[in-house]
Amino acid sequence: MESTNPVFKRGYAAMRNSGSTATAVSSESLEEIYNAPAASSMRTGRMTIDDVVIRTSMLFAVLVVVGGLAWKLNLSTGFLFVGFIGALILGMVNSFSAKVRPALVIAYAAFEGLGLGVLSHYYNLAYPGIVSQAVLGTLAAFAGVLIAYRSKKVQVTPRFQRAMMGALVGYMVLGFVSMIAAFAGVGNGAGFYGVSGLGVILAVAGVAFASFFLILDFDQISKMIANGAPHEESWRAGFGLMVTVVWLYMEILRLISILRDNR
Repeated sequence: MESTNPVFKRGYAAMRNSGSTATAVSSESLEEIYNAPAASSMRTGRMTIDDVVIRTSMLFAVLVVVGGLAWKLNLSTGFLFVGFIGALILGMVNSFSAKVRPALVIAYAAFEGLGLGVLSHYYNLAYPGIVSQAVLGTLAAFAGVLIAYRSKKVQVTPRFQRAMMGALVGYMVLGFVSMIAAFAGVGNGAGFYGVSGLGVILAVAGVAFASFFLILDFDQISKMIANGAPHEESWRAGFGLMVTVVWLYMEILRLISILRDNR
């Protein structure tokens, strides 16, 4: 089954255009593809797991460097909006582009780093130490989800995907209602950060959903490799992972801030 994520849908489109199918790769060949060094992908033209790891590492290196500079320079909130708006625009372009454009993917990482660097700095001023806690929490969640997926403790089935999408819609509706309640002054105007506990529930749900969607990302990357996706699609895979990991980090950051406020 194809992913509901538009990033990975383009990966499937690339596989169809190249004429690749799932039955074209045996289990032995798939194991060879997973274990193949990155250099071999240039000869075979197929994406390997090493390609994905390398491209993803490069993108996060750009994000961290730009974010670190934004933090150190103590940039104003104007740069926060520039970063996130630029990331949003480039994210849409990269998601729906039929052709992989590495330069735009790297530019997305830079803009995302700018926005996150400024946002994280302001959070850390309000809640000292919160960023290091959020980073550790994100790394722990990522590792836990990856281990669970690789050990096959979590199976991605069509039913699982439908359940996740349905629950995500419910989460978004609940979040919207909470936001409206905040503007209307209901519940002490707490809204998303509600003292009543709704804010905590939404934040926990956000962390859970981001973690579950990491599982979907891992599964789609595995299918892209199995189906012989072109090696340049590793940029798209790295971009898709970055989108989800950033979402996870921001949800964990929000959850920790709410818990500190409710002490």
